[in-house]
Amino acid sequence: NSSSASVTMFVSPQPVEATDDAFWDQFWADTATSVQDVFALVPAAEIRAVREESPSNLATLCYKAVEKLVQGAESGCHTEKERQIVLNCCRLLTRILPYIFEDPDWRGFFWSTVPGAGRGGGDEDDENARPLAESLLLAVADLLFCPDFTVQSHRRSTVDTAEDIHSIDSCEYIWEAGVGFAHSPQPNYIHDLNRTELLKLLLTCFSEAMYLPPSSDSSNTNPWVQFFCSTENRHALPLFTSLLNIVCAYDPVGYGIPYNHLLFSDYREPLVEEAAQVLIVTLDYDSSTSSSPTVDGTTTGTAMDDVDPPGPDNLFVNYLSRIHREEDFQFILKGVARLLSNPLVQTYLPNSAKKIQFHQELLVLFWKLCDFNKKFLFFVLKSSDVLDILVPILYFLNDARADQSRVGLMHIGVFILLLLSGERNFGVRLNKPYSVRVPMDIPVFTGTHADLLIIVFHKIITSGHQRLQPLFDCLLTIIVNVSPYLKSLSMVAANKLLHLLEAFSTTWFLFSAVQNHHLVFFLLEVFNNIIQYQFDGNSNLVYAVIRKRNVFHQLANLPTDSQSIQKGLQRKKKTPEPISRTNSQDGVSMGTLKTSLVATPGIDKLTEKSQVSEDGTMRSLEPESSQPPPEGNPPPAVSDGEPWSGEASHPRRDRRRLSSASSSGQWTPTPDWVMSWKSKLPLQTIMRLLQVLVPQVEKICIDKGLTDESEILKFLQHGTLVGLLPVPHPILIRKYQANSGTAMWFRTYMWGVIYLRNVDPPIWYDTDVKLFEIQRV
Repeated sequence: NSSSASVTMFVSPQPVEATDDAFWDQFWADTATSVQDVFALVPAAEIRAVREESPSNLATLCYKAVEKLVQGAESGCHTEKERQIVLNCCRLLTRILPYIFEDPDWRGFFWSTVPGAGRGGGDEDDENARPLAESLLLAVADLLFCPDFTVQSHRRSTVDTAEDIHSIDSCEYIWEAGVGFAHSPQPNYIHDLNRTELLKLLLTCFSEAMYLPPSSDSSNTNPWVQFFCSTENRHALPLFTSLLNIVCAYDPVGYGIPYNHLLFSDYREPLVEEAAQVLIVTLDYDSSTSSSPTVDGTTTGTAMDDVDPPGPDNLFVNYLSRIHREEDFQFILKGVARLLSNPLVQTYLPNSAKKIQFHQELLVLFWKLCDFNKKFLFFVLKSSDVLDILVPILYFLNDARADQSRVGLMHIGVFILLLLSGERNFGVRLNKPYSVRVPMDIPVFTGTHADLLIIVFHKIITSGHQRLQPLFDCLLTIIVNVSPYLKSLSMVAANKLLHLLEAFSTTWFLFSAVQNHHLVFFLLEVFNNIIQYQFDGNSNLVYAVIRKRNVFHQLANLPTDSQSIQKGLQRKKKTPEPISRTNSQDGVSMGTLKTSLVATPGIDKLTEKSQVSEDGTMRSLEPESSQPPPEGNPPPAVSDGEPWSGEASHPRRDRRRLSSASSSGQWTPTPDWVMSWKSKLPLQTIMRLLQVLVPQVEKICIDKGLTDESEILKFLQHGTLVGLLPVPHPILIRKYQANSGTAMWFRTYMWGVIYLRNVDPPIWYDTDVKLFEIQRV
């Protein structure tokens, strides 16, 4: 095979002249190659050898391959031969780029201008100034809207009247109907395959981010993404729209014919996956450090006519934040919900429906939509359609809870629910009865979506992987945020909440870590919100509180002397209570590999408190923690024990050792420390409730000889505490706030997913990635 022969010659230390076309052309002249062939023919060892021993040949190869793409884009790829050359160059660059990125000395290569570039092009001087990376990105953008190659030609053309690629308006060639485009082109699987190869190359260009270590400075933007999403790319709008529409319009079940996907290889799915991955990478943008569009997402003008577009320079983020038509929101939400629900679709025939694998990319995309476009967020919460997103997320959380390789999936699911729970409407929507039975291993219950959420969260906390500890604060914060709006909890959910309180209020747990008592505060806040604001429909919860009243009495009488503290610490449960907090270093996995994640910020960094006024509006509170850090050691800034600052110098293994020492070795509970938070436990409302209701319930039981709980529930349903409880406290909502810690977490998570999902061909496998560690499961 000519390619393998040329690779060997190419390693020879003799530099080959750039003008030696006969030599270079053999790299892309082959007709019957696939990207897999290129990966097999060009082994990693060979690429590294060329890089070290004949750097000028590697440089020339890259430059020549880019030149071929530029020529293809200029000419419009009218012949089969030209298309073959473009695809082969595409595959070759996809193969080589990761080896350029892994070597810091080469990293600037694509951003330098190549002497003599533009040879053979018309206006040489103009092109000369362009760095290779820019020429490459612009050529790929042009090729993605190339009639008869990646899009349907609008002319009944012969070669003479073929559309001039520079005069076409690519907005007329958007790939799929949806946002901003009404016409759905005829599917063409060859076009889909060609688009997929070009997007793979684009993703590989963007993957330079994988070769830089995680840093808390999220301002270091990816130069490839920055250029591609700038006004320099004349196809930015149609391409953004094409990617979004291709993803949201995809229906994996096809026409509902069982086993359909086994008969027809689906060319659309690889394209949809690639599109989803390119989309989330282009949207990797830290909104906490940047000026973004106004809060309600309103900006003036259409996406096209603004000379100086408001908001971010990244046009993809800009366009995303400016989508505003109801029908566009409906299309996006329906599409994302349909795809997220796909794994839950139960059919009577096993394997009869196609199962998609890119739900993690979809969750990142949904997160970006809500984070960058507040109007979209409000639209999602406006109707019960939000439940079509909630149920699949709860399904994934429940399904992944015990699998340490899917900790990343757990985090993104919880982050989305935390973001949604900051809005009153989410709590209100949860009151809708839950009737669809999604296959989940949870107790049977009759109730609402709120019950489902509480039961799944309880399951995560009590039987999840221990690496989920840092998420407990988030899970309970979500329940606190929705609690004032929950009209009627089922008995199953009420008992689960009390079981959590019981587990978290043991002396051993409260005294064994500096921030464990926060969980008790969260749960008490849940009970207080429901008793004060939703007493009438919640007789199940009130009954459960009465039955477990000793838990509240024990909390009120928590011992604070040194001796009792020591005794409490020794009384470690024999039962495996899921209650030691550890690092969440584990990440996403595919098969036997997984990638590590950076630590997530603590709940105090993730959220800011807002108070709900009488009229339902929210006002932000001064950041003043209701549970101040105890004297002595302040809690670490990062809940999983890995603060950003000052630790970067330690290799990761030392760092992990340090953090476990600081969380267990140096800190010891003192009487003053226990007193500092025990005195703030919000027990007044519950104690008053018990004081009023317990004697009444006991009297009924004695008078009527009752042991039957249905009678007691009936009594509680008709009871009232009006005028007997303390003045209701203001409702506090902890709203998610963007911060650089989560921006970095999303970056490592997203690239980890992309690394592991691209196995055929394995684009980045065995290269020296720095953004995360690759671990064998």
